[in-house]
Amino acid sequence: MATSSLFKWRHFLPEIILLNVRWYCRYSLNYRDLEEMMQDRGVKVDHSTINRWLLKYAPELDKRIRRYLKPTNDSWKTDETYIKIKGKWKYLYRAVDSAGNTLDFMLSAKRDGKAAARFFRKVLKGQHTQTPRVITVDKNAAYPVAIDALKADEAIKKETELRQSKYLNNVVEQDHRNIKRIVKPMMGFKSFNSARRTLSGIEAMNTIRKGQVKGIEQGSSVSQAKFIEALFGIAA
Repeated sequence: MATSSLFKWRHFLPEIILLNVRWYCRYSLNYRDLEEMMQDRGVKVDHSTINRWLLKYAPELDKRIRRYLKPTNDSWKTDETYIKIKGKWKYLYRAVDSAGNTLDFMLSAKRDGKAAARFFRKVLKGQHTQTPRVITVDKNAAYPVAIDALKADEAIKKETELRQSKYLNNVVEQDHRNIKRIVKPMMGFKSFNSARRTLSGIEAMNTIRKGQVKGIEQGSSVSQAKFIEALFGIAA
């Protein structure tokens, strides 16, 4: 989608829109926090408008950064964490490599072999991921079912090792914390679709924060902001 049409009829500068999306997905803020922060800067914008920006541009951010991600290694750490949607718990599948770099994520209504297999297939499609040598998971019985299905379809090699060990999966369990820290002020999501779109932006910013984007220094918020503006074609 062309940048000019992407921001058409928004009535705010693209820089303002992306600033709010970036902050919401990066820090522990809610929409009213951002509304107040914008007012302090002389920009009057309703929190519901910021919500619409987030749902529109967070998935676009996730989509656009993927071609710039550094290659990850072939040791996968996979786990799922809980996300509350309309008062009910759903499942966010997440995978990182042995260095803690994000491989991919997927929100699912179910926690079973089919969902796990679908998630692994998504990870395998990534331009920055490798076919796994070893996949470390917890004791969830759904994972062996998923791996058997992938091997039967020759999506992964038969030599790929599935290692079920909660202790060895601490890398991905620790990585959940940043996502949970940002989601907590949101007090749960109102719909599965809004959760999926919001989480895509949070995961994208988490990936950028960890230094996985080529040419962007880890911890440099200035270079991260410039990179995102360049992604959307609005860099000065």
